[in-house]
Amino acid sequence: MATVGPYSPWRRAGNLVIISGQLGLVDRGHGLVLVDGSAADQLRQALANARTVLAEADATFDQVVKGTLFLTDMNDFASCNEVWTEAFLPPRPTRSAAAVAQLPLGARAEVELWAYAPID
Repeated sequence: MATVGPYSPWRRAGNLVIISGQLGLVDRGHGLVLVDGSAADQLRQALANARTVLAEADATFDQVVKGTLFLTDMNDFASCNEVWTEAFLPPRPTRSAAAVAQLPLGARAEVELWAYAPID
């Protein structure tokens, strides 16, 4: 998956896979752009992108143990929680949520994930 900055989309540290923050980006044929809509819509796409990055690292959503959700408006917290519960089945990963002044590209939501994915 392409990045919007000088960083790796994911790194492995032993049995841990850490992915960089994912935005609700899609490729519309002329580069990556944010999906239209709410913070929840952007988070839904960001989580889809996170699945792709995790797969590149031979990890899955079932192996995610920690997530961090960044929002530019905490009024979006409840709707993003709904998206989170759609994406992760119990037992859900631990999670922190933080309000931030801005996100790259004017995004409204960003997600970072850590997965425990033992190497065979």
